Amino acid sequence: MIKTLGLRLLASLVLLIVVPTVTFFLQAVTPGNVAQSILGIGATPQSVAALDNQLGLDRPVWQRYLDWLAGFFHGDLGTSYITGDSVVRTLSGRLGVSLSLIVGALVVFTIVGVLLGILSTSSSRVWGRLIDVVSTAGIAIPNFWLGVLLIGVFAVQLNLLPATGYVQPSENVGGWIASLVLPVIALAFAGITGVAKQTRDQMLVSLASPYARSLRANGASEASLLFRHALRNASGPIITVIGLIFVGALSGSVVVENIFVLPGLGSQAVQSTAQRDLPVIQGIAVYFTIIVVVVNVVIDVVNTILNPKARAS
Repeated sequence: MIKTLGLRLLASLVLLIVVPTVTFFLQAVTPGNVAQSILGIGATPQSVAALDNQLGLDRPVWQRYLDWLAGFFHGDLGTSYITGDSVVRTLSGRLGVSLSLIVGALVVFTIVGVLLGILSTSSSRVWGRLIDVVSTAGIAIPNFWLGVLLIGVFAVQLNLLPATGYVQPSENVGGWIASLVLPVIALAFAGITGVAKQTRDQMLVSLASPYARSLRANGASEASLLFRHALRNASGPIITVIGLIFVGALSGSVVVENIFVLPGLGSQAVQSTAQRDLPVIQGIAVYFTIIVVVVNVVIDVVNTILNPKARAS
């Protein structure tokens, strides 16, 4: 168990280096001049060259990368080209917003998805067909379209929830929850359907196994088969799918944050990309990679706990 987790943790640390490195060099080969974009089309060649020198953009790419890598290992992700503020300070204030959205979506699509999957397993085939239909809809409906629809219904027509904006939990807990309801639903909908279908399919496989048939023949109740055996045996694949959906939700959060005007990492990524603020974009890549690494490690730990074979390895 310890050996397996150690190897996965080592692979995760390698990922933490590889992803920002790829991001850095992709930025370096992107057409266009950063200084020209910052100063505007009316800037003179002399002013562009001066800003290039001030930002260090006239140095070789490999030298800039080594400088960034040295700062990265010391917890320094550089300075924003636009504001001059530390990237860490800029992003740390937005991290809580993104985590509130993403973790909220994780809780919603996990609980609701598992419950729907159990319901469709234990009920008639109608529920199973309904889950299939809803799963298809969850995959087909873009979260930005669903977000606009939710705003139109619950914010504009019914006036039940705010359409945009974010309230800090330290200011008003009720307002914080209200500001997250619609964004969380928009981000979690596809995950709900995916988890529900995976839960149902895995539990049906477990209930159809010879082991389950033997327990049923020995007088085990359907509730015991459903919760003590089928759900437990299906938990490994379900948790893996939850982790994959969570990672996919990171990209979806960029769109959702911009629709609902949430001041998180996603909205900052769009703004910084438009401004060609490369250090901030690089920092966002690091933050998202850390989130992915943490989620993967947690999934491995949970799977190891639930899987006796993994504990023995």
